[in-house]
Amino acid sequence: MTDAVVPITAIKGRGTATHLAHRFSSEERAAFDDGWGTLEGTEPRLPLATQVIFEDAHSAITRNDSPDIYFDYGLNPYRGCEHGCIYCYARPTHSYLNMSPGLDFETKIIAKRNLAEVLARELAARSYVPQMLALGTVTDGYQPIERELRLTRSAIAVAHRCHHPLALVTKGSGVERDLDLLAPMAARNLAVVYVTITTLDAALARTLEPRAAAPYRRLRTVRALADAGVPVGVSVGPQIPFINDDMEQVLAAAYEAGARTAFYTVLRLPWEVAPLFRQWLQLHYPQRADRVMARIQDMRGGKDYNADFATRMKGSGLWADLLRQRFHTTCAKLGLNRERVALDAGQFRPGLLSGQESLF
Repeated sequence: MTDAVVPITAIKGRGTATHLAHRFSSEERAAFDDGWGTLEGTEPRLPLATQVIFEDAHSAITRNDSPDIYFDYGLNPYRGCEHGCIYCYARPTHSYLNMSPGLDFETKIIAKRNLAEVLARELAARSYVPQMLALGTVTDGYQPIERELRLTRSAIAVAHRCHHPLALVTKGSGVERDLDLLAPMAARNLAVVYVTITTLDAALARTLEPRAAAPYRRLRTVRALADAGVPVGVSVGPQIPFINDDMEQVLAAAYEAGARTAFYTVLRLPWEVAPLFRQWLQLHYPQRADRVMARIQDMRGGKDYNADFATRMKGSGLWADLLRQRFHTTCAKLGLNRERVALDAGQFRPGLLSGQESLF
């Protein structure tokens, strides 16, 4: 008898279905039928619990020198993300931790418990040159465990205390909890928030981004931010051919809710993200899987991914051009991106972190 590979089944509340081996692993394992009826009557897999692993960070601020990214300083309270977005380009970072970019990335979350202290120390350093700090650009600062750990809030509190400009990117409605800090910062031109809304289709969002806030809830967050006076933008990325085809509707709904700026990206499939995304397509959209991947490759020079700085965010070719036209046409029609939000780093007062300036 020839061993047969056990078919992959979706796991409720998780984006991926496997502990895909990372690219540094010396071996890869696959389940198989041993002849005792393993493949017969397979029951749904039980939900997986999330494990939080605490880490003492040596540094808080990351430096970026990629020419296609709009910020130089980044800040991420967590490594790994429970939102479980199947397309997340950060998944391969778990490989450096000897963990799977698949299920480990969304179930084993590294929390930087000393983040606020380290951030305050770095901002107070004499050599520090202030400029906008982007929070949540790799993994979401408002993923579910933030409700309990409040690491993102602690970082915002540091920026609030010393008048440091801050931009947040999130899919989490938890950002509303921190309006008591963000609204006063926004009033001083020190804060902006971008909410990612990939689609308005709730069923699609549940499989694409299983533990992120539902689309209607993110729109409510946009409204809450705008009503509080916080400049709010919307990200409609990543755009995935033949999957989330409602860009225009998302932009219109976001504008109606109060967003005044917008941007988009095209699906990126670096390293292990490519096989994970292919698995996801076979699980959820098997009839169109080949068509989706063919269109992705059309925008990536015939490959799953092209890391070239000039094209990695928006793709290239006819289909990338059509996406670009749709985006810009819709933004012009709605009135999005008419004014750019420029935060003011000139108000930064590092002495406030130690209380020194409060004496004067």
